[in-house]
Amino acid sequence: MKPLDDRVTLLGIRHHGPGSARMVRAALDVVRPRLVLVEGPPDADALVPHVLELTPPVALLLHDAAEPADAAFWPFARFSPEWQALDWGAKHHVDVRFADMPAGISMFYEHADAHTDRVVVDPLGVLAEAAGFDDPERWWEDVVEHSSAEPVQLAHAVAEAMTALREEYADTVDERTLQREAFMRQTIRKALTEVDGPIVVVCGAWHVPALREFPPAKADTDLVKGLKKRKIAGSWVPWSHGRLAATSGYGAGVASPGWYAHLWQHTVDTVPRWMAKTAHILREEGLPASTASAVEAVRLADTLAALRGRPSPGLAEVSEATLAVLCGGDDVGLRIVHEQLVVGEELGVVGAGVPRSPLATDLERLQRKLRLPATATEKAYRLDLRRDIDRGRSQVLRRLQVLDVQWGEPDETTTLGTFAEAWRVRWDPGLSVAIAAAARHGATVQDAAEHVLLAKAKAADTVAKAAEVLREAVSSELTGAVTAGRAALDRCAAAATDALELLDALPALASTVRYGSVRGTDPELLRTAMHGLLARGSAGLPFACRNIDDETAETALSVVDKAHEAVSLAADDEHTASWWDALHRLATIDPPAHGLPTGRASRLLWEADRLDGDAVAIRMQRAVSTAGAGTAFVAGFLRGSAVRLAADTRLLGLVDEWLSGLPGAAFEDALPLLRRAISEFTAPERRTLAERVLAGGGPTDLIVDDGDPDRTIRLVDFVRDLYEGAKA
Repeated sequence: MKPLDDRVTLLGIRHHGPGSARMVRAALDVVRPRLVLVEGPPDADALVPHVLELTPPVALLLHDAAEPADAAFWPFARFSPEWQALDWGAKHHVDVRFADMPAGISMFYEHADAHTDRVVVDPLGVLAEAAGFDDPERWWEDVVEHSSAEPVQLAHAVAEAMTALREEYADTVDERTLQREAFMRQTIRKALTEVDGPIVVVCGAWHVPALREFPPAKADTDLVKGLKKRKIAGSWVPWSHGRLAATSGYGAGVASPGWYAHLWQHTVDTVPRWMAKTAHILREEGLPASTASAVEAVRLADTLAALRGRPSPGLAEVSEATLAVLCGGDDVGLRIVHEQLVVGEELGVVGAGVPRSPLATDLERLQRKLRLPATATEKAYRLDLRRDIDRGRSQVLRRLQVLDVQWGEPDETTTLGTFAEAWRVRWDPGLSVAIAAAARHGATVQDAAEHVLLAKAKAADTVAKAAEVLREAVSSELTGAVTAGRAALDRCAAAATDALELLDALPALASTVRYGSVRGTDPELLRTAMHGLLARGSAGLPFACRNIDDETAETALSVVDKAHEAVSLAADDEHTASWWDALHRLATIDPPAHGLPTGRASRLLWEADRLDGDAVAIRMQRAVSTAGAGTAFVAGFLRGSAVRLAADTRLLGLVDEWLSGLPGAAFEDALPLLRRAISEFTAPERRTLAERVLAGGGPTDLIVDDGDPDRTIRLVDFVRDLYEGAKA
């Protein structure tokens, strides 16, 4: 092994640690290197010159050039040591390069390694335990984040500690780590031949021991020889503190990015400034937080740190003081502070000169034009589609949905009328991958969305799929896709013979008909298509529900419900009448259809006063007298609201009498269907039904304790089995 060249200074860091960031910045000022190597994918070297156009938090987004959806991120915050190295190099006109395994290789093997069990030591955990700390984060914060040692000496101390650990736990280092370190050494060798002067390497502290001594170059070459590689493309994208948090699933995430950002920004009066922010946040939420309380919280945090022998209060002391003084022991306020301050939702900015796909550029143009900013916090919009700007916003949000970029979500719980929409909009940095993946469809949001819908229309093989394409095309206001969707609907409808398939397309078409005029599409053209499907589906509905299994019957029941809503929404009087006729024929066809859709049809007719209680009672008695059919009919009839059922005591009595008379085995068989039906009732409706049953007597009058203990035990066991089955 050959020792590392004296020209190279190794700075072992903790990813996203503000103390490490200060150490790196200070060490660079002391060493004044000619080249800085930073742990990261060398595929991104071409993006380094754009660092000064970025406002952290940001991330490198690198993806497979052929499959953009296969991507990976390398995030940086302002307090990240790697970012400070990049920023220092840019501001001092010093070359900065990445040194690690290329992303084209690591991404190729990522899925293959996903299920490989590795035993990897936590170096900080071992050192913390040796120092008497139960929390590695707190140990690192005390020793490094609050250290006043000379930066290069501190780096040497970290290297010595990690070297001892690597020797102790050499068997735990996995092959991928060894290969990464081989790539790092190869990069350093190359740099030493190209640069005449000092070089600084910024990498994770765990890798430092592997870079202090070099094996022969051939050994590293052999270690990485034969690794497959993909062609990689990428850019810088905005990131957020929420995405940096460990709870987001980010492997190198930190628990408190907002706190770390505060530590980086404020080296003087750190805790008083934090408590001032905390009090402000609490007051904005309507909670009491006086200046005097903030002062007392600072004093308590200092006292806790002194009692625990810490150099200064850490997040634990600050949080405990906040809970005790500013929140009065109530953790509701503390959760607010954690969400808005400890984690935070700061979103980075990427300058206009940074390379990106034409689609991303077009989206940013639309965001500026429509005053629809990408923010990390959720914002509600009420869009009046008669206003050009709101109509444009709706177009963009819906076209992005077509591209599987879920920036906005329609608020279906808010009914605003034909000319209005409600949206909840929140930009997740992870959507950058979706934008990169969608870029292959077109250079603009409009062209890309239309390309996707044209492909969907061509591939549609059912009436429902074609109707959904048409709905998306109309709501996105893409004329070419509307034409293609209508052609696909005609093609699929001409080939369809199943009434349930035809009726399954009605909900999407009904929505399209209702909002077509708002979107600039002729609603009569769409209504004609809907009525054609409705007429054919209504004619065949009763026969489509005969001789079917239970699974198909569940589908039929769902189709009947959705088709009924669609008819109520958009059908004319003539075709509405044909639908009611279809329901009536389904309820009376002989031999009868499956009980689930038959019971549902009877319920819809009864609710619309097209069947009176006597007629329903006759149908129910006829159904329950048929072996095996009664349960399905009653379950189909019960689906929906229980208000009218509770009001009609005769029908309720019939259901109660039938259910009470079922033998044990039949009762068990009936439970799953009935439980599903009753689960749709609200709690007040279930309570009302129970009161009606109790008031009517019947099985509730049975005396369980009849002096027969064996019978009582059997009954208890039977009820317990039913309960366990219901939970399963």
